[in-house]
Amino acid sequence: MNGSWINEPNSNAILLFLRILALCHTAIPDVNELTGEITYEAESPDEIAFLVAAREFGFEFFKRTQSSIFIRERYASSANPIQREYKILNLLDFTSKRKRMSVIVRDEEGQIFLLCKGADSIIFDLLARNGKMFEEATTKHLNEYGETGLRTLALAYKKLEESEYMAWNTEFTKAKTSIGADRETMLERLSDMMEKDLILVGATAVEDKLQKGVPQCIDKLAQAGLKIWVLTGDKMETAINIGFACSLLRQGMKQICIAVTNSETLVQESQKAIKENILMQITNATQMVKLEKDPHAAFALIIDGKTLVYALEDDMKHQFLGLAVECASVICCRVSPKQKALVTRLVKEGTGKTTLAIGDGANDVGMIQEADIGVGISGVEGMQAVMASDFSIAQFRFLEKLLVVHGHWCYKRVAQMICYFFYKNIAFGLTFFYFEAFTAFSGQSIYDDWYMILFNVFVTSLPVISLGVFEQDVSAEICLQFPALYQQGPKNLFFDWYRIFGWMGNGLIASIVVFTFNIVFFYEQAFRSGGQTADMATIGTAMFTCIVWVVNCQIALTMSHFTWIQHFVIWGSIGFWYFFLIVYGMLPPRLTGNVYQILAEVLAPAPSYWAVTLLVTVTCILFYFVHISVQRCFNPMDHHVIQEIKYLKRDVQDKVMWKRERSKARQETKIGFTARVEAKMRILRGKLQKKTLAISSQ
Repeated sequence: MNGSWINEPNSNAILLFLRILALCHTAIPDVNELTGEITYEAESPDEIAFLVAAREFGFEFFKRTQSSIFIRERYASSANPIQREYKILNLLDFTSKRKRMSVIVRDEEGQIFLLCKGADSIIFDLLARNGKMFEEATTKHLNEYGETGLRTLALAYKKLEESEYMAWNTEFTKAKTSIGADRETMLERLSDMMEKDLILVGATAVEDKLQKGVPQCIDKLAQAGLKIWVLTGDKMETAINIGFACSLLRQGMKQICIAVTNSETLVQESQKAIKENILMQITNATQMVKLEKDPHAAFALIIDGKTLVYALEDDMKHQFLGLAVECASVICCRVSPKQKALVTRLVKEGTGKTTLAIGDGANDVGMIQEADIGVGISGVEGMQAVMASDFSIAQFRFLEKLLVVHGHWCYKRVAQMICYFFYKNIAFGLTFFYFEAFTAFSGQSIYDDWYMILFNVFVTSLPVISLGVFEQDVSAEICLQFPALYQQGPKNLFFDWYRIFGWMGNGLIASIVVFTFNIVFFYEQAFRSGGQTADMATIGTAMFTCIVWVVNCQIALTMSHFTWIQHFVIWGSIGFWYFFLIVYGMLPPRLTGNVYQILAEVLAPAPSYWAVTLLVTVTCILFYFVHISVQRCFNPMDHHVIQEIKYLKRDVQDKVMWKRERSKARQETKIGFTARVEAKMRILRGKLQKKTLAISSQ
C-alpha cells in the first residue's frame, strides 16, 4: 500500500502486475457526482474485486472511452497521482473454451503490450521459454490459495513489435468483419496465434465464500436420498477445499483423483497412450470400490477438465459413469460450461434418473438447460442462469425447502389430482353407458345437456384445483424433520399402476352404485306420496345429484389439509348444484323442457330423493373408507404414522419416541454433516472398545 511495493526486489514485475489488473477487463466506472466516489460495473464480481485491489495499491481505473482507458498511478516518490492514457487496440474476449481474456494496448510511449489473465492451467501452457521466471513461486502460491478455498487466476503479458502487431491486426480485422460461418473459428485461431510466448508475472486469488446454510442444505438433501455432484471451474485444490467446507468430503473418505500427471505428458505422449492411462485409472478405481468390504467406507471421485475430455468420449464414458455412481460424492474441477452440460447429459441418459442442475452464472446455463430441472440463483454473477432456469431462488440454502418440502407436496398433489380425475370421470361417464345398455341402446341421454356442461366446469373443478394447490399431507416443518418422505416421489408410490387402477376401480364401483340405486328406487314405482312415477328427467337429475355428492365427498375424504378455502369450494360446489337447479327450473319450459321446476315441484317434496342421495353417498364413500382404514391399521405409509403421532400429540408426550422416529426417517448417506458426525462417533466407539478390551485383558 501507499506505493511501498516499489521498494520490493521485483518492482518492475509488480508494476506490470498492477497495470494488468487495472487494464485487462471490460468494466465500466461509475462516478458519483456528489462525492466523487468511483464504483464499477462488470460482468463478474471478480473483475470488480481486481479493480478495487488495484486502486488500493495506487492504480485507479477512473475513465473509459471507446478507444482508451485512463488510470491514475500513485507512487511513493510523488505526492500527486500520475494520470495515464492507454489506447485500446484490440480486445480478445473471454470464452468458456479459451478460459482467458486479453487486451492489446498502446501506452503513452508508443509501446504495444498484450495483457492476459486466465486459468493457470491455460496460461502456463502459453508461456515463453524466458517467461517462466516466476512459474515455480506462482505455482506454490496457487496451491496455497487453492488449499484455502480461494479462486485463482494467472496474469501474463507480452511486448509486441509494431510490424508484428500490424501484420496480425490486418488478419484479425479481416476475420472480425467477415460474415461467414467460420468467423468465430478464424477469430479464435488468430487469438491463439497472438496469445503465445507470454511472460508470467503472478497470480491472483479471490475469496469465494460459501453462502449461509450450504452445508446444512447439502446434509438435508443427502438425507432425502439425493446424490450430489459438484461441477466447478475452480482448480482441484480449491474444489477439494470447498468440498470439505460444504461436507461433501470428510476426513476418512477415500479420495479417487483421476488426472493426467502434468501438462508435459499431454505433449509428449500420444492421445492413445493418455486414454489408456486414464482408462486404467478408472478400471483400478472401480475394482477398489467393488472390493471394499467395509460397509461404512466412502469414496469421493475427483477429476479435472483435461482428463474429463477423454473420460466423456464414447468408448470410456460408461466406465466413468459406473465409477462415479458408486462413489458417495463426485467433484469435477476446471471444467468448461460445455463439459458441465455433457456430464449432466451423461448422468441423465446413463442412469435414467431425474437430474437437477443449480448454478448462478452464465457458465452454468448449458448445464441448467441440459438437466430435467434447472434452478438459477440470482446474485452478483448476473441473471443469465435465472433466465435459463425453471425455478429461481436467491440463495442455495433455499433449495432445501424447494425440494424436500415443495417437491414432496407437488408430487403428492399432482399424483392425487390426476388419479382423482380418472375416478370422477369414470364414476360419471360409465353411468351413460349403463343407461344406454338399460334402454337397449336407444340413443337417449339420461342427463340434460346443461348438466354435462356443469360437471367438469363448475361442480367438480374448484375442489380438484384446491387439491392441486393447497394439499399438504404433512406440514413443512415435518417434511424437514423427516427428509426421507421425499423418497415417496422418486419411488413413485402415489402414481404407480396399482394406485391408478385402484382409483379407476373406485370410480367403477361408484358408477355401479349410483346407477343401480337410482334405478331401483325410481323405476316403475311411485316415489311421491301422490303416486307419481319418475320420468327420465327425474331419474337423470337424481342420478346427477348423487354423482355431485359422491365425487365431492370423495375428494374431501382424500384431503389431509383443510382451510376455509377447501371447505368453501367443496361444499360450495354442492350448494351451487342446487342453486343451479332452482334457477334453471324457473326458466320458461321452452328453454328447460322436461326439467321445468324439477327441484321445487318434483324432487324436493319427495323424501325418497333425499334418502337415495344420502344412501348412495354413504355407500360409495364406505368402500374407500374401509380401504384406507385397513391400510392405516395393517400397512401404514410413513406419512400415515406421522399424521397419527401428530394428531394424538405423542410427539409432545413422548419426545424420545419422536426423536427415534426422526432418526429412522433419514436415507443412509455417506456425505453431509450428519455422516461426518456419525463417522467420528464410529471412530470414538472403536477406540473405546479397544481400550475396554485392553483393560479387560490386563
